[in-house]
Amino acid sequence: MADKKKILVVDDEQDIITYLETVFEDNDYDVVTARTGKEAFDKAKSEKPDMITLDITMPEESGLRCYRDLCGDADTRDIPVIIITGVSYGYKSFEKFITSRKQVPPPAGFFEKPVEREDLLKKTRLILG
Repeated sequence: MADKKKILVVDDEQDIITYLETVFEDNDYDVVTARTGKEAFDKAKSEKPDMITLDITMPEESGLRCYRDLCGDADTRDIPVIIITGVSYGYKSFEKFITSRKQVPPPAGFFEKPVEREDLLKKTRLILG
């Protein structure tokens, strides 16, 4: 039996964490969670997830800062990241902004909240195989 793929879910809202955790666990993925950018970076290094879902607007450290840190670290730079954001005003502009940064590669995926379960699972399967 193959090992389950591990996904790190990062969001400061417990209801979003619970939703994503349920979606992934119901589809046979292991899930670890973090509520801040710093906690996410630390867990990415220690848990070595196969993929990360990352919120942008969080207290203490933004998801953008966390994404930059993940991309800049040798231990975490190859982990695919799907950004899931509540930024609704200018959503397409924001997606264009984050995918055009020269300092970091574009994320593996980008979704606006509320994320559709099937769209997220389709992207996850594409990334993780």
